[in-house]
Amino acid sequence: MTIPIIRGLSELSADYDGFILDIWGVIHQGGDAYPEAIDCVRQLRDAGKRVVFLSNAPRRAETVAQIIEDKGIPRELYDAILSSGEAARIAFEAGDEAPLNTLGRRYYLLAASGDDGLLDGLDYSAVGDVSEADFLLTIGLSEKRPDIASHVETLSQAASRDVTMVCVNPDIEVVRLGQRELCAGALAQHYEKIGGKVVHVGKPYPLVYRLCLELLGIAPQERVLAVGDGMETDIPGARAASIDALLVTGGLLAEQLGITRFEAPDPAALAEICRAANECPRAAIPALSW
Repeated sequence: MTIPIIRGLSELSADYDGFILDIWGVIHQGGDAYPEAIDCVRQLRDAGKRVVFLSNAPRRAETVAQIIEDKGIPRELYDAILSSGEAARIAFEAGDEAPLNTLGRRYYLLAASGDDGLLDGLDYSAVGDVSEADFLLTIGLSEKRPDIASHVETLSQAASRDVTMVCVNPDIEVVRLGQRELCAGALAQHYEKIGGKVVHVGKPYPLVYRLCLELLGIAPQERVLAVGDGMETDIPGARAASIDALLVTGGLLAEQLGITRFEAPDPAALAEICRAANECPRAAIPALSW
């Protein structure tokens, strides 16, 4: 297996009309947006391309839009944002997405302070004891409960009652300014290990790609390229949706590949990672740039 390594998106852009861009690890890594990424997205827009940002952020799209605007991404640089939180909100509100529409109305929230408003205004209510919950709504970890160990008792109790977890961020971890942090996906992973049932909303699962393609409004799908740094999320999600993928190697994979963000990876090491994951992106790029 050989994965082509390109230096800039301009080498592929003519082949596509629409782009689904990951945010964390591609546009920023917790700080300001990368200048070369901003320039790249601006070049796409100047070329008349449609752009949708797809994020596993477990909060509403408008919140994500404000966050990335504060980081330097003006709203005119994209057509839409779809977050995993927004996708979950859409599904819960519509009530037609199985199995979310069969779980009941009372949920126990696992989230950081301030991340408790995802279902506000809908006919759902949060409960303070997991014994009263119809399902777990898993947004993420908190400063008060920053690790798996601090959730073991709650998760064990929920699993014993056969309570389904809805995980609104399938990411296991992110790299924030060089430091790895656990995400909701880590809680879901543990819950599945102890026998709990999990419904995931976000990459690499089908709902978010279906919604993204609707937002792009581009047919055929061969004219859409997904760009991301997640070998467990962005790349398999694109493949399952029949979309080409461009792998950014300077994000989550940088440490494993032994490179800095702008360094091209060793082709053999990259090929081995892709082979182990049984994935074959169209190409790889060190960092999103034009």
